Amino acid sequence: MNLYLIVTVIFFILSIVGMWGIFEKAGEKGWKILIPFYNWYIWLTIIKKPMWWYIFLLVPFINVFVILLMIVEVLKCFKKYGLLDQALGVLFPFVYLPYLAFSPKEQYSDPSKQPPIHKSATREWVDAIIFAVIAASIIRIFLIEAYTIPTSSMEKTLLVGDYLFVSKVSFGPKVPNTPLAFPFVHHTLPLTESTKSYLEWIKLPYYRFPGLAGIKNMDVVVFNYPDGDTLSAKLQSNVDYYQLVRSYGRDAVWNNKQYFGDIIARPVDKRENFIKRCIGIAGDTIRIVDRVVYINGKPEQNPGSRQFKYLVKTNGNPINQKNFEKLDITETISTDNSGTYELTLSEDAIAKLRQYSNVVSIEPMVIPRGTRDPNIFPFDSIYPWNVDNFGPVWVPKKGVTIPINMQNICFYKRIIGVFEENKLLVADGKIFINGKESKEYTFKMNYYWMMGDNRHNSMDSRYWGFVPDDHVVGKAVFVWLSLDPNKSFFDGKIRWSKLLRIVK
Repeated sequence: MNLYLIVTVIFFILSIVGMWGIFEKAGEKGWKILIPFYNWYIWLTIIKKPMWWYIFLLVPFINVFVILLMIVEVLKCFKKYGLLDQALGVLFPFVYLPYLAFSPKEQYSDPSKQPPIHKSATREWVDAIIFAVIAASIIRIFLIEAYTIPTSSMEKTLLVGDYLFVSKVSFGPKVPNTPLAFPFVHHTLPLTESTKSYLEWIKLPYYRFPGLAGIKNMDVVVFNYPDGDTLSAKLQSNVDYYQLVRSYGRDAVWNNKQYFGDIIARPVDKRENFIKRCIGIAGDTIRIVDRVVYINGKPEQNPGSRQFKYLVKTNGNPINQKNFEKLDITETISTDNSGTYELTLSEDAIAKLRQYSNVVSIEPMVIPRGTRDPNIFPFDSIYPWNVDNFGPVWVPKKGVTIPINMQNICFYKRIIGVFEENKLLVADGKIFINGKESKEYTFKMNYYWMMGDNRHNSMDSRYWGFVPDDHVVGKAVFVWLSLDPNKSFFDGKIRWSKLLRIVK
């Protein structure tokens, strides 16, 4: 049992003990607080609230907000009308409720017999704002959150300017690692470039509530950027810190503040949010051969609307720019004046483009096997891989023990040393974990392999490796608005045909 669960159980028991005593002060049997569902009925009766509140008590996570309201109503029964008292009761019910229950000087007063309380206009607004923030925060953290697509890595499935909802309950919501934070912002305060929006006085361990289902192959997933634990304050996550170190050396990156700024660190829940398709789940083996992804030896199935780069040649007559817009081709490069183009195309766009009379050929642009890209995971010269020819690589699974050696440690050293917080040392051809020479390792978490649908324009697992389970945020489920960032509202900014669509 982890520390978070132990603390939660203790706090829950103390709150229940407090409500037992409060029930008795209100004239009810204290043991009734122990009967699930019936205890809510008795509680609503004590605070004299309508029974339709009970409906919201049955809705997961929304019921948390309703219970907070019910705690406030309990406090009013003890004539605690002040904002400070109510804030303390909501934040620390495991202390405040037992105090009300067992302090001789605190007496219960039936709500129907209390004189009406008149609040100032300021107090009414403050109360409304506080509870609105609490309600919205609960929904955002535990139920569903709105996101915007900033890059083209998922085209044509998701477009730059798409506004979508991400379900936290699909895979189970996470407890925030840094609960002390400015509401409704991610990692930086509004109107500032680098001021943290959170405090690290309290750091909670990773804990995920049960979800509706586990992550499946081909799910579109939002997650915290795995390489975002360290980054340049100036470049942020636009340029991978570890790629900078590989390119320029650690000393150059840390000392050149004019170009890179300060080097900063972020906790898991405050790292940049990325969105990709989950190609491989824990235990899968992934391999890419001439752009085709194989999962456990079989070609990927239902991979969304993928697109790749193609070399398109015409008979010398250029392709009109309006035709690119008509075919929804957004990434184009004209290589010369003879009608040759590098185009990023989906299967649908290829089929339509072949019908053009001036198009002579459409050839896939594939990086040959054996051509090594030094920026491709696992960054070791013994693996001459690139974005089109990669692997095989096994995706780590919780509880599985594998042999580790000098040939495969490059795949798992970040998992062992960073994500799973061990002291890893590789020296003199030997591997030491927590000071002991090790020839095998047992994984503590599940991991995932994420790739963008825009396969030739996506920074994904091919560049930074595995995504740990504790980085997973939620499942992309629904696009409610789509705006073209390159157009005005008078020139077709709203993509009407892309509104209100399910993410597949």
